[in-house]
Amino acid sequence: MGGPDRDTGLRTIALALVLIGILLFSGCSDRVSQTIPLKVIAAGSLLAPFAEAEKEFEAVHPGVDVQIEGHGSIQVIRQVTDLHRAADVIAVADESLVPDLMYRPMEDLGKNYTDWYLPFASNEMVIAYTNKSRYHDEINQENWYQVIARPGVRLGFSNPMLDAAGYRALMVMQLAEKEYSDPTLFEQVIADHFPSTINVSTNGTTTTIALPEIIRPSDDKVVIRDGSIYLLSLLAAGGIDYAVEYKSVADGMNLSYVTLPASINLGSADYAGQYRDVTVVLGFPRFSTIGQQRSGRPIVYAMTIPANAPNPGLGREFIDYIASESAKGRPGWPAPLAEGAAA
Repeated sequence: MGGPDRDTGLRTIALALVLIGILLFSGCSDRVSQTIPLKVIAAGSLLAPFAEAEKEFEAVHPGVDVQIEGHGSIQVIRQVTDLHRAADVIAVADESLVPDLMYRPMEDLGKNYTDWYLPFASNEMVIAYTNKSRYHDEINQENWYQVIARPGVRLGFSNPMLDAAGYRALMVMQLAEKEYSDPTLFEQVIADHFPSTINVSTNGTTTTIALPEIIRPSDDKVVIRDGSIYLLSLLAAGGIDYAVEYKSVADGMNLSYVTLPASINLGSADYAGQYRDVTVVLGFPRFSTIGQQRSGRPIVYAMTIPANAPNPGLGREFIDYIASESAKGRPGWPAPLAEGAAA
């Protein structure tokens, strides 16, 4: 029943369906090919706010796919300068890293990785904890440095060779020695727990913390991770008791934390001169040619566009958007940049 005419009709319908499928697939491919990736490499403390910005930016920029990747701030820049990866936006938690590490020539272009940056936000360091932390019901603004020095209490901070929060944690502890007139604080909490010597020297009012090439704890008092955000899971699980974190991260994760005096929290331009009294010298040989010293200064975030960015125009739009949103003081974002905070 049906015969040759029916078979011919079925073949015609099948062929039509195949052709429609090919056309539809071709249309989808065209749409995919028209999607413009915007590669953003950012400090880990910016991942949560940038994830919000990604959705909002894409909503008003159809066809743009914002791709965000997080690292410690030094590692953020090294993705471009050392690993030669293409990126449209670089965002770091320490503005001084951009001129120090990027104001130098790219081998293949004959011009600097960048010649500018935009300061856009500030932050401060806090001591974060949870209700699993030892002595969480005792710690306060007056005794925090004594609590973290107690036997059995585990402290986490990020690797200072890779992340700005790491060398800032060392600065905070050294500044706390002076703040609380406790000359053994840095030694008890930090230096005593590393097999390779951390040399601390003082010249006048300036204290220099010289790190060894390999910074690895010798016991379980101190825990180090590549970036400060990677400490959060340990903190939540009770693997560490306290972490030296950015206030915005602690707020964004609803963590308990001890706020620190402005004189040591690296968050106030009024104490910039006091912060400069501490310098951390990075022991990794890579830094011998691009600047090993990180001096204490108020925390200022910065963004820039590498010279070889695939989409510099879109990158600038994203930077302007982030700067405008940061100025609003959005919850979980680094604080708006106070007038005069940027150097």
